Amino acid sequence: MESIILQIAARHMRPLLVVLSLIVLYRGHNEPGGGFIGGLMFGAAYILYAMAFGVEKTQKSLFFNPINLTASGLFVALLSGIPALLLGDSFMTGEWYTFFAQTAFELKLGTPLIFDVGVYFAVAGMLMLVMFSIMEE
Repeated sequence: MESIILQIAARHMRPLLVVLSLIVLYRGHNEPGGGFIGGLMFGAAYILYAMAFGVEKTQKSLFFNPINLTASGLFVALLSGIPALLLGDSFMTGEWYTFFAQTAFELKLGTPLIFDVGVYFAVAGMLMLVMFSIMEE
């Protein structure tokens, strides 16, 4: 499909959707969102781009292969359970760490966020892999 309007929209929407997907990913543990919805948004950004410019051009613009992104996501999600084992808890028990405690920049990060990042990568990679395969036919 050669639509100038779609191409202009896709060119501007892709970075916006990627940034919004990262916000949804980060906010998702305590509020609605998370790795699954963020991954869908990330994948949708590149699917929109593929609809406007074609799958081949979209795959050239990616700095990763969707199948590698999916595998990396599964690996990261699996790794998120290891800190709990090292601390003597059950596998996949949430562990929380505080950085810059007692300052204005206190940051609390935990293994659930690492798990969500893995889900984000796995969902985004699988969505792109399936949709690119369908669009190529």
